[in-house]
Amino acid sequence: MDRPLGMLAELTYRCPLRCAYCSNPLDLAAYDAELTLAEWCRVLDEARALGVLQAHLSGGEPLLRRDLPRIVAHAHGLGLYTSLVTGGQALSVGRLAALTAAGLDHVQISLQDAEAAGADALAGAPAHRRKLAAAGRVKEAGLPLTLNVVLHRANIGRTGALVDLAVALGADRLELANTQYYGWALLNRRALLPTREQLEAAEAVVRRERERLAGRLEIVYVTSDHHEGVPKPCMHGWGSRQLTVAPNGDVLPCPAAASIPDLDVPNVRAAALADIWFRSPAFNRFRGTDWMREPCRSCPRKEIDHGGCRCQAFQLTGDAAATDPVCRLSPHHGLVAAIVRDARGAPAVPQARGSVPDG
Repeated sequence: MDRPLGMLAELTYRCPLRCAYCSNPLDLAAYDAELTLAEWCRVLDEARALGVLQAHLSGGEPLLRRDLPRIVAHAHGLGLYTSLVTGGQALSVGRLAALTAAGLDHVQISLQDAEAAGADALAGAPAHRRKLAAAGRVKEAGLPLTLNVVLHRANIGRTGALVDLAVALGADRLELANTQYYGWALLNRRALLPTREQLEAAEAVVRRERERLAGRLEIVYVTSDHHEGVPKPCMHGWGSRQLTVAPNGDVLPCPAAASIPDLDVPNVRAAALADIWFRSPAFNRFRGTDWMREPCRSCPRKEIDHGGCRCQAFQLTGDAAATDPVCRLSPHHGLVAAIVRDARGAPAVPQARGSVPDG
């Protein structure tokens, strides 16, 4: 059995932004009992012993944890490569200096759009200019900088402008990832899902810019599999390379796995990380291919796409073991075709505590 290479440490789900495409759980109150500094240090110890090499410190907004420099220092002391995944709003000169001194290796800052008006509308706050300032501080500190942009119907037409912005900011890496429809993003799916024409135009821009900027900027593009007919190889297979630890200590094979209600999610407060990885029912439930039904079981792609996304299968069919409906061979593929037809491009609704958008 493979050991994990990376751990997504979701330190908190608290966040000053209200992004309309956020994929974090809707019931944030269930995660209020956040792991303490001592508990996170123990989790990092167990992760390193298990084989983890990279710790991605995320959220929510991890900068809201006052003990973040101590978490980074502990991870650094274990020899883990540490990456801060942030919205950048609180990344002041002093805060970045403390994190750099603690041994932080890399910073990833999320952007919502290439220009302030569209970006701030999606974030639900005037955040864009602060993000650009934070990116400048990261470069001044000499740290590698990744910019991450979630693509959707409202911003995918500015893919070229987003590449230009990444170049202007001196980014080392640009991640252009089409929206994953979980949490608030699922509620906003009709507004966020791009058209096939938009996707084809964006992919053409990415191909051109990769060639133009080879050796200067790494561009990663994650497509929207609703239009593809074949599913993405989700997480390189369930319980294969990565694990996620939620703010309350829940351990998941992927960040969205809590959306499967009968998963029996394990928790680091009740079990050691190695026991969870190797022996828990949650991590073994969809490992390998023995769990697959037809048409996956006899499909030549089953070792390539691993049956697609289990969370997406559950959300669309109510059955986490079903063939991912984005696959054209799935008996449920008509559900995805209907979703694509029904995407209407209405304005996305930023998150608001206690409210749910209509449709």
